[in-house]
Amino acid sequence: MSMSQTPLPSSQGRHGGRRARGGRRAARRTQQHDPSGLGWPRHIRIYAVVGSIALSLYVTWSAGAFSKMFVFLDFGAGVLALVCLTSAVLWGLAATDQMILNSKQRLLAQAIHRAAAVAGLLFLAVHIWVKVAESHTNAAAIAIPFADANQPVLIGLGTIAGYLFVIAAVTGAARSSFASRGNSRWRYRWWRALHVGAYPAWCAALIHGLKAGRAAKIWATYGYIAALAGVAIALWLRLVQRRRQDVDRADGIEVRNPPARSMQEGRTRRSDPAVPRPRSGEPGRRDSQPLGASRGWDR
Repeated sequence: MSMSQTPLPSSQGRHGGRRARGGRRAARRTQQHDPSGLGWPRHIRIYAVVGSIALSLYVTWSAGAFSKMFVFLDFGAGVLALVCLTSAVLWGLAATDQMILNSKQRLLAQAIHRAAAVAGLLFLAVHIWVKVAESHTNAAAIAIPFADANQPVLIGLGTIAGYLFVIAAVTGAARSSFASRGNSRWRYRWWRALHVGAYPAWCAALIHGLKAGRAAKIWATYGYIAALAGVAIALWLRLVQRRRQDVDRADGIEVRNPPARSMQEGRTRRSDPAVPRPRSGEPGRRDSQPLGASRGWDR
């Protein structure tokens, strides 16, 4: 049998290649069909999620939470907003840490920072809606700082904090438009100045939460103090880290640019063109022989 008539193995033939490609596609479809990795069919997973939600709603309704939902929101929406925004400030500081966290952990901290900020703004909107609906304040006092008739300073601090948090959230979402490499440096400085407004907003929100409305519980006061201490420590660590980076950067510039050579000498040495070295004229090298010369031609 000739070489051309030798049958190819099934794995190398036309049908074998098709079967191999079909197997890879089937495996890919299986991975796409069950992204959770549990081996459950899709309809079973949907039924499980719907059943869990229904069970949670039933337990909530049995406990009477729906009938007291408005009371809970009146009392706890502002607290939840402050807790989420405090977490956003803390995780935002942690996302810039390079002493303890690595790159993957910083990305995770940044994701938690954004999620906490979104949750805080949602609870803030619910808090404002409940207070206006309960006639604790009016829409003018919400929109205009220090316009409340009863507590102008405390309600005004809450209004200013809300505005600053919204500005910080908008600038955080549009960071790529301000801090990209193609934009000028003043845009990044503007972005940083607007985004850093979350710190005074958080301080104003703390004062508003402690003094406005009903008297805070002892545990709430201790919680606010612990949050203030945590943010202060995280901010201090960030300032220390930035100072170390500035010192290291200054040391690196001194090492890279030693003062031994003058600027004119360095400029002259850079401008000199590189002259190629002449090839060696040794008799054993082919470069010294004429073109076409070889050992076998002159025999």
